[in-house]
Amino acid sequence: MRLFAIGLSHRTAPVELRETVDFARKGLEHALAELSGRGAGRELVVLATCNRAEIYAVGDNDETAEQVGRFFSDYHEIPHDRVRDHLYIHRGPDAARHLFRVAAGLDSLVVGEPQILGQVKAAYAAASDGQFTAALTNRLFHSAFTVGKRVRAETGLGEGAVSVSYAAIALAKKIFGDLKGRAVLILGAGEMAKLTGIHLQSQHVKRITIASRTLTTAQALAARLEGVAVPWEHIDHALSSADIVVTATGASEPVLTRARVDEATGHRRNRPLFVIDMAVPQSVARFGLPAMPRKDKDFITAFVLNTILGGGSMSSRLYEEVREKRGLAYSVYTSVQPFKQTSIFAGGVATKNEEIAQSLDVIRSELKRFAADGPTEKELADAKSYLTGSFALRFDSNAKIANQLLWIQQEELGLDYVDRRNGEIEAVTLADVKRVAKRLFDGKELIVTIVGKPVGLAGAPGKRS
Repeated sequence: MRLFAIGLSHRTAPVELRETVDFARKGLEHALAELSGRGAGRELVVLATCNRAEIYAVGDNDETAEQVGRFFSDYHEIPHDRVRDHLYIHRGPDAARHLFRVAAGLDSLVVGEPQILGQVKAAYAAASDGQFTAALTNRLFHSAFTVGKRVRAETGLGEGAVSVSYAAIALAKKIFGDLKGRAVLILGAGEMAKLTGIHLQSQHVKRITIASRTLTTAQALAARLEGVAVPWEHIDHALSSADIVVTATGASEPVLTRARVDEATGHRRNRPLFVIDMAVPQSVARFGLPAMPRKDKDFITAFVLNTILGGGSMSSRLYEEVREKRGLAYSVYTSVQPFKQTSIFAGGVATKNEEIAQSLDVIRSELKRFAADGPTEKELADAKSYLTGSFALRFDSNAKIANQLLWIQQEELGLDYVDRRNGEIEAVTLADVKRVAKRLFDGKELIVTIVGKPVGLAGAPGKRS
């Protein structure tokens, strides 16, 4: 048996891909069960954080690494050629060494940040509770916990930077030494701009200038930081006298081009200019509608409908329309999530700020079209084949059998659920799906929450963000 660590992180993948490859979205347990169902490893642990997605697997040969690598794209419904070049693979001792570095915070975006050890522990707990670990991974991860604790207790690593903004200031101090007497220009007035400004203020810089497209917002932050606010159109003048520039806007296009910097700093006589880019160009949308509870006669039809629309493979309707035809996002997904008394139809998409409005428009349009016309015969047949054919994979190990039986009991589905489940799916007709689509979507306004700086949504009627 051999240990493998396969993943992507801030070191290898752009932010838009890292936001899409998110094993925590459906729960680590779900990802573990799906991966185990493929036979991709005798022992498995899935680690998901803001800046990394990694799978630790124990297998017989390199085919394990190939299967796990393919799982990154299949599980998130992303073409593999868009993921493959961003994946790294560590084998044997190198895999163990990599985990130790991760647990100690040495591989983090901000070296020494304390959250990662807790995230590694949570990942191991999820795998252990689901009986996806065994002797090798149990010993490996407990050793990693010890390493992480010792690094923090016996070195000064934990006393270092604990945020991206703090780390940027630490780098500025390496360039300039003491920051006293330095002039700072901050472009943007949001939370990241404020946090960075507070760190700079604590360094007793000479002057902090704030520029934002909304002058009143810049003035409010300037008052908080004891600085001055300037109109956005006066950036060039402020840039010419700055030593440190912080860009913390949601603009989809660069606010500082090389030509602009060259023109503004041509007279500086080799005086250094340090630029900290903290812009956040992505918008992440979550959307949903009320659905029917599990005991409703239409729930199983809604389950099949969701597979066609956005919960199945890369052939789902929304994936085809949003990703393949228009290239608006890496992925889009939906799910039907049942609770005790009700259920929700929910989904998500992440993309550039200027494309989130179009992405949501396409999603709304497809829901409306689905309510009016329903799916095709082929879409329904493919969905039923996928759902019934993959069901057996949930019972190919003792641990997975136990998990399924526990879930059936918790959901009060009855002892005969295993026998009747596929039959209920096969019994769903095209007329059933069309009827339930109307019930779910016809005349309904999608509820949307967006995090980011979306363009083109302000003031749109019926759109919540």
